[in-house]
Amino acid sequence: MKILRLTLMFVFCLLSVSCAQEKGILIDGFEGAISGGAQGTVDFGAGGGSSVDAAAAQDIKYSGGQSLKITYDAVSDGYMWVARGFDLDVKNTVWLVKPQDIDWQKFKAISFYMYGSDSKANIAFDIKDNGNEIWRFMVEDNFKGWKQVICPFSEFFARGDWQPDTADKNAALDFPLKSFQFEPRPPAKGVVYFDDIQLINK
Repeated sequence: MKILRLTLMFVFCLLSVSCAQEKGILIDGFEGAISGGAQGTVDFGAGGGSSVDAAAAQDIKYSGGQSLKITYDAVSDGYMWVARGFDLDVKNTVWLVKPQDIDWQKFKAISFYMYGSDSKANIAFDIKDNGNEIWRFMVEDNFKGWKQVICPFSEFFARGDWQPDTADKNAALDFPLKSFQFEPRPPAKGVVYFDDIQLINK
């Protein structure tokens, strides 16, 4: 009887995960500690005269206890990144779900909630694929308050300005994805908030 009960519980868990993935799956809600450095939970940095900082915000959030707050100053010829996921220099940046545990064929897009200030700043949302190639989707901060930004996989384009030395550069978006990152593009300066990174089938 005990074995039967455990078996039924296992099957129920599998069905629950399967049903959840049919509707969508939350991969990052930015809960818990938000910190940088070698043992941090966010891989972020800047160069070429730009600067960026990542922190938790409890006052402005879409859901849960907090959101990700990015304070930035993006100058011409500068660059920056704020990343979470796997296979990054900072090891404690992992998502809520491992990439290999996701049935990627069920999803057509990745989405996030962004708190805009109508600054007109352009923000790049990048994803790293299984071949270490970086793909980009552009968003304009042309609204105020929280908004869900849906990024269909079909609308990402391979970055032409820079790719990691390890990128296969095969011009194909290879799953599973490994990480995502935000990069406000120059010239721009301000604060932006993000919450609830999800895979969706829209």
